Order: sequence, then C-alpha cells, then structure tokens
Amino acid sequence: MANLTVLRHPLIQEKLTYLRDKRTTSRTFRSLVKEIAGLMVYEITKDLPIREVEVETPLAKAVGKEVAKEITLVPIIRAGIEMMSGMLHLIPHARVGHMGIYRDEESLRPIQYYEKFPPNLKETKVFVIDPMLATGGSALGAIEFLKEREVEDISFICLLAAPEGVEAVYEKHPEVPIFAAALDERLNERGYIVPGLGDAGDRLYRTI
Repeated sequence: MANLTVLRHPLIQEKLTYLRDKRTTSRTFRSLVKEIAGLMVYEITKDLPIREVEVETPLAKAVGKEVAKEITLVPIIRAGIEMMSGMLHLIPHARVGHMGIYRDEESLRPIQYYEKFPPNLKETKVFVIDPMLATGGSALGAIEFLKEREVEDISFICLLAAPEGVEAVYEKHPEVPIFAAALDERLNERGYIVPGLGDAGDRLYRTI
C-alpha cells in the first residue's frame, strides 16, 4: 500500500508484542504506548525540512541544524493522548491540538464532539495520532476536518492498522502518509482489528 510505512525496528516490534498480550496490565500498557510512540518519532520525522543555525560553543562558533517548520501534534481523544505524550517527550517544542472523535457502535461512523487547536495551524506540519486505524472513519474525519481549515501537510500515526482502514484513507487522501507499527490481518464483524490488541482506550484507562 503506497501510503503506508510499517516501522519494523526490533525494539518497536518487541514492545508491540507485549502490548498485544492480554495479560499486560494497564500501567504497563500505558508505558509501552508512550515508548513505542517515542521510538516511532525517529522515522516519522526523518524528512522534516531543516535549516542551518549558528551557535557558540564554549570554544568557538559552530553551524548546526534545526527543524525549519513548526510541528503540531493532534491526538484523537482519548486513546491518542498517551501516544502524544510519548512523542512530545522527543519533540518538546511541538505544539499540541486536540480533537474529540468517537465511533458510533451501530453505524461505525465518526462523531466529532470537541476541538481545540493552536493558532496558525495551516502553517505547521500536523501529525494526527490515534493508536488504531480500523475502518478509517476517525482518521478520515480528522483529516477532512483539518483540510477544511486549510491544513495541507498532514501525516497519520498509529500503532496498528487494518487493510480496510489504510485503503479507505488512500482512496480519499492518497497524499497523506500513514505510519504504523504493524499492519494486521483484517477487521471482524464489529469493526475491531484482528489479531489487534483489543480496545486501546479501555486497556489504557481500565474502562472495561
């Protein structure tokens, strides 16, 4: 799938294995989500534009590099918050917006209920963050919402993706890259990723 990059780093894959395990506690699950998201940062940011800057070391002047475009992290509430926290640890200068979207259990369609963004959003690189790309409904809702606000530079970051979700995003937004720790087999009749890891939000916050 042309729009999908699966990050196969050994540490990401090992931590993902623990994340899938139904015996993993919520406390450990939260830590693993942050750690995996932090490791993913190295790959998803490798093509960011940079510019030269001059600094003064204790011995002499030196020419260094800095990211030339502001970054905005936009987690989809609620499960995206923990991933955002792990990414923010590696990109502490990033700005953060929030988007509240939930999936209607009957129609599987996304319902938006909250938004809060920093100013000048369209001038930044936006990473939309959600642990699961299942049907693609939430991802499509978030991307379309951002495009309505003239945001053009968008990437979608998730832990697990289903082929159905990747295809749905590619069909409508082929220019939006998707980064995932794994591409799983399929969706079940309830729209859950298989083999997956269960409901990420419920496992993060013990709401089951």
